[in-house]
Amino acid sequence: MITVRNISKYKEEYPTVITIGTFDGVHIGHLKILSKIINHAKSTELKSSVLTFFPHPRMVLQKDANIKLLNTIDEKIHILEKLGLDVLIIHPFTKEFSRLTAIEFVRDMLVNTLHIKKVIIGYDHRFGRNRNANITDLITFGNTYDFTVEEIPAQEIDDVSVSSTKIRKALEDGDIETANSYLGYKYMLTGTIIKGKGIGKQLGYPTANLAIAEDYKLIPKTGAYAVNSILNGVVVYGMMNIGYNPTVNGTEKSIEINFFDFDEDLYDQKIQVNILVRLRDEHKFESIDALKAQLAKDKEKSLHYIKK
Repeated sequence: MITVRNISKYKEEYPTVITIGTFDGVHIGHLKILSKIINHAKSTELKSSVLTFFPHPRMVLQKDANIKLLNTIDEKIHILEKLGLDVLIIHPFTKEFSRLTAIEFVRDMLVNTLHIKKVIIGYDHRFGRNRNANITDLITFGNTYDFTVEEIPAQEIDDVSVSSTKIRKALEDGDIETANSYLGYKYMLTGTIIKGKGIGKQLGYPTANLAIAEDYKLIPKTGAYAVNSILNGVVVYGMMNIGYNPTVNGTEKSIEINFFDFDEDLYDQKIQVNILVRLRDEHKFESIDALKAQLAKDKEKSLHYIKK
């Protein structure tokens, strides 16, 4: 897959079939559209392309600094690449870009730069300045500029009953099973392993502390989770705590993973952690011994889930 970070850097002359959107989470609802463009590209010898935007439009237009996204840009690239997409264009979303009229967007970006021959898009897609153009306008532009438009009807999308908003709510509630079922893959956290305070090691459960650089990334509800990662090419399982470590009077939120049967140095490495199941809420225990006893139960529960 070719990844282009700005549409102005796209130099390919090959005609494309494209879809457009933010695709936060790249969930099973999105896959309906993405599979259509990939299959259509294969059958017609077009290039399958996605045009997406970053930052999220709400961050720019509404100054919504509180919005949390399901994927970092790197995670989104990773997911789309595995689907077999040919081209991913990540265009910077700015106020200037948002002021493009519908015809400027279609003519200058889609037709003259991306050489589109077909657009596959959801029934409710809107575009152009103030989002005042809809799919009917897009079909009219297609007649003018020689491309076709395939609409994904409301029933086909709504039948999935999935939205990024629903997934965010599930993660905030700690309902990782629902979130994963909507995503079609395990929710992931990607970050760099940093040195912690060594408390886990003192308890007999040494942890890798995960630092996530992207402050817009949604972190699930505090608590303990069973997880896995690919470390040095091998799938390694473990348990993760998201929270404040109240039993040892912690005050800062941290993400700590205890990997099972793994004893290698991970400091400064960037890893992806896949969340499998939620084990429990975070608690303040009466003593260190009570905490150690609970960690043993967490590990047993994790291993039981993994074996299933």
